Amino acid sequence: MNAPSRYELFVLDEGEKAVEITDDTKIPNAATVKILKQDHTLGNMIRAQLLANPTVLFAGYKVPHPLHPYFLIKIQTDGTTTPTDVLQQACTKLIGTLSTLEAKFKREFSFKDAESGGGGMGGMATGAGMGTGDDPYGGGGAGGGAQGWGGGRDYLDF
Repeated sequence: MNAPSRYELFVLDEGEKAVEITDDTKIPNAATVKILKQDHTLGNMIRAQLLANPTVLFAGYKVPHPLHPYFLIKIQTDGTTTPTDVLQQACTKLIGTLSTLEAKFKREFSFKDAESGGGGMGGMATGAGMGTGDDPYGGGGAGGGAQGWGGGRDYLDF
């Protein structure tokens, strides 16, 4: 088919730059940023973070073609900061937000090990009319105790 190999979608080639910034000559305080080997996921997150900055007048992204693994971000500021500086600030804040999310995610799943006795997420589900382990969510059914996760099981064991 026409689709490139999977590794070509995320592995940078020799001498290939991950980010290229081009100043826009037609619009004041604007730049176009080309980010290679990424897709809508990162483009949308960066765009949203840029728009949260009050000095940004415009921020938008596009993926020119689905078979080409890059996207373009257009940034225009009010002139108090450069588009490059605003992009760096947005990426720094985004990294901080994702680190916080990761820490909260890990903390919530560490509670699963601590709650191995009573209700919540400990023990196997045994409900009315259900055998042991029939309910992966640990609902327990009507009249049964909500026991949750079993010994050695985690959230991927559905």
